[in-house]
Amino acid sequence: MAPTTAPTTASGRPLFDGPFWADPFPALAELQADEPVRRLDLPDGPMWLVTRYADVRAAFVDARLSKDWRYTLPEDQRAAFPAAPTPMMLLMDPPDHTRLRKLVSRSFTVRRMEELRPRVEQIAADLVAGLSGTVDLMREYAFVLPVQVICELLGVPAGDREDFGAWSSTLIDESSQEDSMAAMQKLSGYLNELVERKRAEPDDALLSALTQEVDDGDRLSQEELVAMGMLLLIAGHETTTSLIGNGVIALLTHPEQRALLAARPELWPGAVEELLRWDPPVTNTPVRFAAEDVEIAGTTIPAGAVVMLGLSAANRDPERFGSGLDVTRADRGHVAFGYGLHHCLGAPLARIEGQVGLQTLFARKPDLALAVDPAELAYRRSVLVHGVSTLPVTV
Repeated sequence: MAPTTAPTTASGRPLFDGPFWADPFPALAELQADEPVRRLDLPDGPMWLVTRYADVRAAFVDARLSKDWRYTLPEDQRAAFPAAPTPMMLLMDPPDHTRLRKLVSRSFTVRRMEELRPRVEQIAADLVAGLSGTVDLMREYAFVLPVQVICELLGVPAGDREDFGAWSSTLIDESSQEDSMAAMQKLSGYLNELVERKRAEPDDALLSALTQEVDDGDRLSQEELVAMGMLLLIAGHETTTSLIGNGVIALLTHPEQRALLAARPELWPGAVEELLRWDPPVTNTPVRFAAEDVEIAGTTIPAGAVVMLGLSAANRDPERFGSGLDVTRADRGHVAFGYGLHHCLGAPLARIEGQVGLQTLFARKPDLALAVDPAELAYRRSVLVHGVSTLPVTV
């Protein structure tokens, strides 16, 4: 949910409002140079944003920046509340995070994801073949490809996929609290029923495998399975949808980079890493909480503070990456998938979908072009995800 009022940089450039949604990078560059750790006074309370690459990467592995929201409460009140209201890995510290990740990671291996590549190639080819004239590439391709892949992987019936897209968008984008709660309840209720079905009638899909996964007698509870399904479904398509959309925009507005890829298709795997760095689908991390006073870049973040790590800012840090988009870049140290123990579990699948989705599109539709001026593109209002809501192109 986006804030309703916008803080600004020292020069008055708005954050989280107006032009920021379309192009956050000028404002983030100002913060990096002038206030690399910035307190933002938002309607729900203050939040600290970290923007420099070295600081963001160090913060990922700083145990003092916890996922436990209870650090925002007085110490004598913390024990009365659960550490994570929803038992989702994204919201947990070790040892709870370690336990869940261990149970899930054996079903979500790099090898299993690579086995999906032929199916991803088939889906992409079928979708590209149906593109002609002027189309909204987000609706007709960038959204459909990852949704179909993640739903097939988890074992979600095809007829239910449109509902997931609507519920997910409500939870990620600027929405009222009532709408967000309603979407959460619908998604949770659906997954509860689906998990029960997979437990009773196992198949070869990932969600069914997770119901059977056991480690030294330990297994995921019903509530944990629902939370894991929710995380995988939302993260499994939201991020890749924006990766494809942002990648298309980057290449259509940098024709020299597009020409390099047309001439040297072997560059595509590295090019996807560069596109992830250049315009990452996740612009800021979900929040962390300071368990004690934490000093970053000479600024003290007080105990109990809410902290957000700026992935888009870090990935454009000139001290680390210089400037410009370069699909031949050999340095792949971006933080688009996070870093440390919360590094994205689905990164291998996202890379496959990005490589296949973008290469198939540009190889089979070499005359692809934007149907509007780039300045007219409509971007989503979200402090977490950066991407367009529609992408009109001519094919």
